[in-house]
Amino acid sequence: MATDTALAPVPAATTDTLTELARATGTRYILALFVTLSGKPCAKLVPVEAADRLAVDGAGFAGYAAGTMGQQPRDPDLVAIPDPATFTPIPFIRPGLALVHCDPHVDGTPWPFAPRNVLAASLARAAKRGLTVNVGAEIEYFLVDRDSGGGLRTADRADTSSQPCYDARDVTRMYDHLTEVAAAMNALGWGNYASDHEDANGQFEQNFDYADAMTTADRVITARYLLSVIAEKRGMRATFMPKPFTDRTGSGMHLHLSLWDGTGALFPDAADPRGLGLSRTAYSTIAGILDHACALQAVLAPTVNSYKRIGATSTSSGATWSPRYATYGGNDRTQYLRVPDHHRVELRGGDGSANPYLAIAATVAAGLDGIERDLDPGEPGSGAVHGDMLPMTLLHAMDALDADPVIGAALDGAGPGVSTYFSGLKREEFFAWHNTVSSWEIDRYLTAF
Repeated sequence: MATDTALAPVPAATTDTLTELARATGTRYILALFVTLSGKPCAKLVPVEAADRLAVDGAGFAGYAAGTMGQQPRDPDLVAIPDPATFTPIPFIRPGLALVHCDPHVDGTPWPFAPRNVLAASLARAAKRGLTVNVGAEIEYFLVDRDSGGGLRTADRADTSSQPCYDARDVTRMYDHLTEVAAAMNALGWGNYASDHEDANGQFEQNFDYADAMTTADRVITARYLLSVIAEKRGMRATFMPKPFTDRTGSGMHLHLSLWDGTGALFPDAADPRGLGLSRTAYSTIAGILDHACALQAVLAPTVNSYKRIGATSTSSGATWSPRYATYGGNDRTQYLRVPDHHRVELRGGDGSANPYLAIAATVAAGLDGIERDLDPGEPGSGAVHGDMLPMTLLHAMDALDADPVIGAALDGAGPGVSTYFSGLKREEFFAWHNTVSSWEIDRYLTAF
């Protein structure tokens, strides 16, 4: 379906109750949604007539059946309690449909294995220091389908040039898909400001404005859902798999971070002698992230396939855009931490398989540790010799996570056991699948996130 005209903006919420929000927006059904530790979106479809019950009692799930939620078949229900502030009408997906992000509980207590609860705990720690965290996210993805033999291929068969990045012709052929996604984002008030073809054939990105950390994490999950469903309408698959093609650039999830307090933005400082326009707080945040970079990769790049992206030395376009060393610098996309301007830092280590709640929670913890220890990252680096090499397999990343109490504590922020459980799952994944053929990876990761 072409989207030649913009969708009408979603009406602003005028009440806090789920039922009234639904009625004000013409909603008939609500997806009560949460995500697993692996990033899988799980939901029940609730009719508006049961919205009051949903708001009070939540929606019950068998946590073990949902996936990686730290439960066994014998455990009590995981109850998803909706956060009305996240109510999101999506009539462009189905008339009368909305979704709401939920906070999973067990026996009336927030469940520590729920990623949204993990991020909430990390942000609460920042708030105790009087800090607010703002985040912007870049979501890269491929549009693919299958050939007659079941192999993966670029959905746009004409997208074959050796340097397709920003190619106006490739963008135009995907006009209907890109503009429908952009119109949806703008209808939701996200501020979509660009859609572009990325570095690999069949790879795209649609940008939207930054927001507070929790809102951005919710939007990443919602955006992945929207992109997947809208692509399926045209017989395509949108995949966030880090490295679906051996010879092409992989898909990242870059995070732009800034810290604020009651006085305003804390990163800018025009007197910065290093010339990047950053404050001591900004440099301490950078230093903390670099100090914990190896453990951070466990949540920023949490799949076997992730390390085919990180370990790539060349692609058909000539660049991987994936850092291999924990460095920082100015407006330089080869750095792990890029400083595009004095307002923010861009963390480039994450990929499309990352759970945004966990990724942001761990990154915030690393940055706060840098501030608390008043760390300094040294002079901006321009090459590999200035930083530690990042883990080159999922197993090495889990070793780094297990040895890092700060990142471990970030995952355990809503309750104990999450870090150990997460590491165990990923170790099992590594030993089971790291030597398998790429066809298994495609089947495992193509629509996993």
